[in-house]
Amino acid sequence: MNASRTMMLAACGLLLTTQAHADSPLLWQNNSLTYLYGKNFKVEPAIQQTITFEHASGWNWGDLFLFVDQKFFNGAENGAGDTRSFYGEFSPRLSFGKLLGKDLSFGPVKDVLLAATYEFGEDETEAYLLGPGFDLDVPGFNFFKLNFYYRQPDGDRVDRNGDGKPDGSGVWQVTPAWSYTLPLGKSDLLIDGYIDWVVDNDASYHSNYHINPQIKYDLGKAMDWGDKQVYVGVEYSYWKDKFGIQDSAAFTTTQNTASLLLKVHF
Repeated sequence: MNASRTMMLAACGLLLTTQAHADSPLLWQNNSLTYLYGKNFKVEPAIQQTITFEHASGWNWGDLFLFVDQKFFNGAENGAGDTRSFYGEFSPRLSFGKLLGKDLSFGPVKDVLLAATYEFGEDETEAYLLGPGFDLDVPGFNFFKLNFYYRQPDGDRVDRNGDGKPDGSGVWQVTPAWSYTLPLGKSDLLIDGYIDWVVDNDASYHSNYHINPQIKYDLGKAMDWGDKQVYVGVEYSYWKDKFGIQDSAAFTTTQNTASLLLKVHF
């Protein structure tokens, strides 16, 4: 078992132990379903429809974010011959401020955390990420999070030499995530999203960055259905060297596209 996986399992074990001994560990939660339709995707088929389940929650030990994408390629096939695929991420963070019962804020930093992510998908696509995380107090933002990860890939996707082991030794990744609300008429415009920036290369994974914000109008508030329940808008995706595959004249991997969005929270 590699060191990154051992550290990931240790972090999850601490998380579960903390939860088991807490009286009321769950502080809040939010779930949503999103439908996306877009064109001009790269590496995968150009036209995609995606249904995404998202879960976000706050606990007395930290926070948790989970999403799962189910992609449909409108009858086209990807490189593996599939007309659909799935991908997801499970991202718990342990708050040292909450676990220690101390105020760890300094300057713009509100809290210091241990951030972990498990990426999983089609054809044994897997990666384990672990590193320090920070909650920042940025004026005007609903939240601003900044995570630094050591990213260790696993699975057949990165076994390019056929020896049954992942190629490369891992890379570093920086991931900011944010949420910002702008008043618009009788409702609001919500701008949220993230950037994944892989800052270095290994033998099988090229440095890349993915900018992925959503710009959403609170339709539920405008129609008096309830605030923060139903959104319409767009999701923008700029991904340089998508999937860590270097862009070239022979194979374009830099993606620049937008998708129509309908999102329902529950």
